[in-house]
Amino acid sequence: MCLFDRSWYNRAGVERVMGFCSAEEVEEYYRSCPEFERMLVRSGIILIKYWLSVSDDVQEKRFQERMDDPRKRWKLSPMDLEARVRWVEYSHAKDDMFRHTDIKQAPWYVVDADDKRRARLNCIHHLLSLLP
Repeated sequence: MCLFDRSWYNRAGVERVMGFCSAEEVEEYYRSCPEFERMLVRSGIILIKYWLSVSDDVQEKRFQERMDDPRKRWKLSPMDLEARVRWVEYSHAKDDMFRHTDIKQAPWYVVDADDKRRARLNCIHHLLSLLP
């Protein structure tokens, strides 16, 4: 089993929105990512991709809790705070990424993650239903 966290898709999200890569690099990512995923699937790897979707309101609430609670403050970085300001840009970047990387061989599964516990259980249930 191989788990990719969201950093595998950072080129299409964080790097694009924050200006850490060029438009040409994003386009190359859009071209090469689906081909790499197809290659993995052709070689017998079961590739399952989940996008945990959190509404803007819930995301704001979670950020406020992290800022207000010293036990959670470590979870916040300057990058996280800047990302909150760029919510709309990140949403557009996610939509573009889905257009390029939601392929038949490895589709995205979107999980409503406003309720963390329910999201985790739904992911586990769905994942188990996909495995032989």
